[in-house]
Amino acid sequence: MKTLLFCAALMCSTAVIADELADADALFAKKAYPQALQKYTKLANAGNVMAQQHLGEMYFYGEAGLEDMDKAAEWFRKAAAKGNAVAIATLELMKQREARRADIDYWIVKYDGSDLRSGDYRCPAPRFPAMSKVNDDIDRYSARMKDWETCHNRFVKYLNASMPLTKRIPEDVSKLMTASETEKATAHLDEVGKRVAEDTQVGGKLVVADFTAWRNATEAYVSEHNEMVKNAPPPEPAENR
Repeated sequence: MKTLLFCAALMCSTAVIADELADADALFAKKAYPQALQKYTKLANAGNVMAQQHLGEMYFYGEAGLEDMDKAAEWFRKAAAKGNAVAIATLELMKQREARRADIDYWIVKYDGSDLRSGDYRCPAPRFPAMSKVNDDIDRYSARMKDWETCHNRFVKYLNASMPLTKRIPEDVSKLMTASETEKATAHLDEVGKRVAEDTQVGGKLVVADFTAWRNATEAYVSEHNEMVKNAPPPEPAENR
């Protein structure tokens, strides 16, 4: 009789825990995180492995307030000790995050977009003199401008295709980022993209302005020179010299 009563009590307790876990899951699904956290914590402290897993996840992803990797690891270790596959995998992920910390931080705060301007997309601005007086110089500087313009247009097309710059984050790094880290990286890379685009636009306008000034001065000189040649008196006949 005592055995039967014990079994009935055990089944009742299991049913209660299952109901409380379901309640916590329902609160989490509704994004009622503070209430879900309270219920998961109670169940996790009582040794429920699923609650321990979910609690670890809430601290890992910041759903418990702020991200807390120490608390997340604590609960994942407890769940992993009972064979929880998700907890075991997440602990491994956290080890990889630690090993790749510098790579993660690079995309959050250090990436500056300098790699965009390399190879075929490196377009040094041509320099122009105040004006040119001979055809060889005119042809040479005109060709330099044409080459720069071709490179510049190619870079602009490439830059547009590269947006958003979050596409440049390697997949093996991206999968290690938390939601807040992804958000920070997105904001940082958006700013980098805007800065590169603005620098490209300003730099392009400066090159065009320099070229235009050179061309106008050169054309004015050529026009004046041609007019002088046109209006020059004919040379004296040899017998009059």
